[in-house]
Amino acid sequence: MPSSLSNLRALSAAIVLLFAFAHPAAAQLSFKPTAEAVQEDKLLNALKEGDKITGRITIPDQMASSLIQPAGRDWRDFHRSKLPIIGGVAIIGMFALLAIFLMVRGRIRVEHGFSGVKLIRFATFERFTHWLTASCFIILALSGLNISFGRILILPLFGPDAFATMSAYAKLAHDYLAFPFMLGLVIMFLIWIKDNIPGKLDLQWIKQGGGMLKNGEHPPARRFNAGQKGIFWIVILGGSLMSLSGWFLLFPYLPGNVTVLQFWTVIHAVIAMLFIAAMLAHIYIGTVGMEGAFEAMGTGEVDLNWAKEHHSLWVEEEQAKGHAPSGSAPRAMPAE
Repeated sequence: MPSSLSNLRALSAAIVLLFAFAHPAAAQLSFKPTAEAVQEDKLLNALKEGDKITGRITIPDQMASSLIQPAGRDWRDFHRSKLPIIGGVAIIGMFALLAIFLMVRGRIRVEHGFSGVKLIRFATFERFTHWLTASCFIILALSGLNISFGRILILPLFGPDAFATMSAYAKLAHDYLAFPFMLGLVIMFLIWIKDNIPGKLDLQWIKQGGGMLKNGEHPPARRFNAGQKGIFWIVILGGSLMSLSGWFLLFPYLPGNVTVLQFWTVIHAVIAMLFIAAMLAHIYIGTVGMEGAFEAMGTGEVDLNWAKEHHSLWVEEEQAKGHAPSGSAPRAMPAE
């Protein structure tokens, strides 16, 4: 019996030695979690450059040297979880507020009815600029929202193939329509900045709520009231931030740093959600919310009574220039 036990031990030892010689690395294995962690930490510190861990490359694109970027996890989590919440609260919240306002206040009517006398408010080039910018914005907004909400809302309805095709075309539209949108912003700024400088008159308009809360309380205003000036500056400043951040997304090599690029994607996304919410209010007032408002950008002409109620000082200025009728009888209007 002892002899058999000795033979078994000898055989086991031989097997272990054979395995060790056949696999030298196995003979050197040692499980030292603490020591390994220290070595790994030293390696990561040696490779760390700024806020990321980089390797060595020979190609010109230095961004390709990134191996690990811890901040990337936060960026990914923001886009997957926080951004949809921000967008949902801003956009759905705005829809809810507008619905409540419509139910409580109703449509803002022309109190004295339409006079039948037309006053030219926007020239053809002004309306072209507005609709160029607005149409591009709508497509940019819808294609951009597809990134945040498409997988949740559109993918289950149309299936993966249709969703993939739709998203591919949406990306092309988003990329190329950004340029006419930026052009529209520049033109809008140049042609309307002189009428959108804030002044003391705007404080009175704000105090009275622009006459939108009660009938018969229309504060005096020139060509653009405080509310319209607010929309103008939201469009210019918000559009400028969207354009700047979007430029970095179109040309990601410009920042030269992944973290900077991620920063601009966050700015682009958050401003977009707030921008869309603000434009919903603008669209509401210009269509359903106020009687006679759409004609200003639809045909370029507004009714004289509507103009007197909402832009009384502007009407006086136009009458002084001879561009507006002083009486109530309809007559032909000269073009500006």
